[in-house]
Amino acid sequence: MKDLSLTQLVPILQLAVGPVILISGVGLLLLTLTNRFGRMLDRSRAIIREISEGGQSPAAVANMNDQIEILHRRARILRLSITMAAITVLCAGVLILGLFVAALWQVEMVAVLVAIFCVAMLGLIGSMITFIGDVNLSLQAAQLDWKLIGKPAVK
Repeated sequence: MKDLSLTQLVPILQLAVGPVILISGVGLLLLTLTNRFGRMLDRSRAIIREISEGGQSPAAVANMNDQIEILHRRARILRLSITMAAITVLCAGVLILGLFVAALWQVEMVAVLVAIFCVAMLGLIGSMITFIGDVNLSLQAAQLDWKLIGKPAVK
């Protein structure tokens, strides 16, 4: 291990700023995803409670069952999106650590750091794609409600 001077440390800290900003941005994405997940679970529980209380028409019960099916699909999609976003944050943290280890011990690990960065970006891309899928499914669930009350669905 070699002693680093402040002038040698500053460029390493500058390199680490990018992944830190990535962590902050993905943290906000995770906040959004977990809020959507929580609301989706609450909605699912409310529908199940409505069905168990009874008193709905067969068409309404069928609609609620369709809603629950969509909510379960959304739960799986959101879980995948949250997992991929968390992998992105994990990779960004490992990347920052790798930058410091490489600089401190003067180890050439560029290929490893590039691979970690690529995995982080793939996780972020996957999380965003699945997030878009959840948004589309939530619109599909809303269209079921609109059909039930006789309103035209939005395309």
